[in-house]
Amino acid sequence: MTRAAVAAAARTVVKVGSSSLTEHGRLDPPRLAAIVDAIARRVGAGQQVVLVSSGAIAAGIAPLGLASRPRDLATQQAAASVGQLLLAERYAQSFARHGLQVGQVLLTADDLHRRGHYRNAERTLERLLGLGVVPVVNENDTVATHEIRFGDNDRLAALVAHVVRADALVLLSDVDGLYTGKPGRPGSTFIPEVVSMAELADVDVSRAGSHVGSGGMVTKIDAAAIATSEGIPVVLAAAASIDAALVGATGTVFHAAGDRSASRLFWLRHATTPRGRLTLDDGAVSAVVDRRTSLLPAGVVGVSGEFYSGEPVDLVDASGHAVARGLVGYDAADLPPLLGRRTSELPDEFRRELVHRDDLVLL
Repeated sequence: MTRAAVAAAARTVVKVGSSSLTEHGRLDPPRLAAIVDAIARRVGAGQQVVLVSSGAIAAGIAPLGLASRPRDLATQQAAASVGQLLLAERYAQSFARHGLQVGQVLLTADDLHRRGHYRNAERTLERLLGLGVVPVVNENDTVATHEIRFGDNDRLAALVAHVVRADALVLLSDVDGLYTGKPGRPGSTFIPEVVSMAELADVDVSRAGSHVGSGGMVTKIDAAAIATSEGIPVVLAAAASIDAALVGATGTVFHAAGDRSASRLFWLRHATTPRGRLTLDDGAVSAVVDRRTSLLPAGVVGVSGEFYSGEPVDLVDASGHAVARGLVGYDAADLPPLLGRRTSELPDEFRRELVHRDDLVLL
């Protein structure tokens, strides 16, 4: 049923990695054209596709005369600045062969961490699709720093899949699916489907990405976990088999394991970076997790981090395990005198929840 759901998807997010677009550090036109042709066929059949494409840094390596992917951030950003223009130009020209218009959408993690920016990205992508445009999304490597990076476009693709309410996510790379170990190694076997992420406890995902990419198998599994938890089936397949992948006929398929949550709760769970931590006593953990109540000062025994009212914080138990995340109602500097005190004991201006239940999501 999951493969059939992928084939029937009205809206699909497709992620393609750098290794699938380049050859010896240069953009490979035939590879890019093959991906565009497959997506164009999908669009021609009446479906909508959002393309999340890596390759900006890799595309800039050759024009800058670099021997390999740069390691320092400044040179990576310079390569991305040159490569992004080349990559966008190639996509525009290639899609134009099919009479399709493309629109470039560059994002940093900060764009999705901020609720207002998240909503703006949502509206822009929805409008592009409504106009019949194929959005081409990439991390904005020219300005992203280590602190505000997604880490890899696999995770970005999973977030975008929820933002656009996609029916399927297809992750394309240079491997034909998920294996129990390194492909080709004795004893390593292909995994055709994953019903639950718990099945992967013994799978070796230590493999790094290619010499031109930043991802690896672990980032793909993380992306699949995000998407499937939100009711979106995922296909992991080789870019060379893109036509079959787009209809779920090849690769590893990850079954949807949850229901799609509200956009705001998804944003809070997956697209925010906590600015601090509130340590809860056992009673408060039970109240928040089991009874889904708001968090009051009386149940908090510790605070760490520097944050302001309205920013995300993790709620942790006595062992430091994060049980929930929420938008805090106070600045960090205001909290120490309030901790452990009943609401009735506090001045009127502090008689409110630390984290309201409507601004809280369980982890």
